[in-house]
Amino acid sequence: MLTQLWNLFIAFTRASNLGFGGGPAVIPLIKIEVVERYHWLTNAQFTDALAVGNALPGPIATKLAGYVGYQVVGWLGALAALIGTIMPTVLAVLLLTGFLMKYSNSPILKGMLQGVRPVVVVLIAQTAFDMGIGSFPNITTWGIALATLASLYWLKLHPALIIVLSMAFGLLVFR
Repeated sequence: MLTQLWNLFIAFTRASNLGFGGGPAVIPLIKIEVVERYHWLTNAQFTDALAVGNALPGPIATKLAGYVGYQVVGWLGALAALIGTIMPTVLAVLLLTGFLMKYSNSPILKGMLQGVRPVVVVLIAQTAFDMGIGSFPNITTWGIALATLASLYWLKLHPALIIVLSMAFGLLVFR
């Protein structure tokens, strides 16, 4: 059990420290740790956890950490993964805030940020593609995806409303 707790802590520390760019950018890194490196969840289970996590309020990294940790070892696992997720970030913010504020207009820092943005976008796209492969098994799921796009871009519906509506639809159609 101690090994699993340590692995949870390290996996989520690694993912949160390398997840440059915020919430969505950390998802591919968590997926690598959880699905590919440690095999705690399958790709389908990770996709389901991500879907449920996105339906709830709060940062996605902490929700995934709590869920995965609980699945692996229970409450202690959830705690280990959550500490691994938030502790390095809290420490980094405390230690680096002054530096970042002082050099926020630095061409070097701006160049570094500009260089990493495309990498973050590609990582998110790759994760979306990997998850999408199993998320569209039939014509109904493709219809949900198209309705979601229309709802977001043309009807300008809030994503939370779309998630709730899709869950209700899924309850009626897929049970």
